[in-house]
Amino acid sequence: MPKQDITGLENSLGYYFRDKELLLKSLTHKSFHHENPEKAPSYNERLEFLGDSVLGLVVVEYLFKSDKNYSESTMSKIKSYLVKESILSDIAADISLGTYLRLGKGEEETGGRGKKSILADAMEAVFGAIYIDGGYKCVRGIILKLLMDKIDTAISSEQFFDFKTDLQEESQLKFGVLPQYKIIKQEGEEHKKIFTVDVFIKGNKLGSGKGKSKKEAETIAAKEALSKIKNI
Repeated sequence: MPKQDITGLENSLGYYFRDKELLLKSLTHKSFHHENPEKAPSYNERLEFLGDSVLGLVVVEYLFKSDKNYSESTMSKIKSYLVKESILSDIAADISLGTYLRLGKGEEETGGRGKKSILADAMEAVFGAIYIDGGYKCVRGIILKLLMDKIDTAISSEQFFDFKTDLQEESQLKFGVLPQYKIIKQEGEEHKKIFTVDVFIKGNKLGSGKGKSKKEAETIAAKEALSKIKNI
């Protein structure tokens, strides 16, 4: 890929590399390296490892400095949610990162440019490259710009909480049993179903939820049950 071809990505990032080779390396998948060692003597896994750590630091620092005074546990949950593959691949898709990837023929033919794992890894590698090229302040600004909407949405909707896991832990701790979920109702057409799920602990109904999937309904039911048993 000629260096001028990555200008579009730099425009999307809002950052222009002094060392263009760093950006190219962050976009180089190991499959391309294995097939073209003369063109790409290295690939993006080391930058990905670095970028993962930089991303985690930026997110935790932002949460730590928030006036909401989040607990360590809550910060950990929010960070885990924001750095997962689905979130990073969505951000990568927003800036058309897949267009710029250097992939081997096999990955190219099997749709590698759209694979969530490859996109998420490359996004972290780009963050690592920006950190090396421009320093922490630069990469922090870019990460927050790309993630801010998702941070706000995650916090306002509490998407980062794993209510089912939390309920399981609370139930085992207080009652020595696992919660049981039961589908009470399924409504609507096959592709537009609404599920109603109740959750029971030792035979007692403690929560109920409705959702477009069983998982969503169970999550809502678990949230309601948690609020009850934490007061027991």
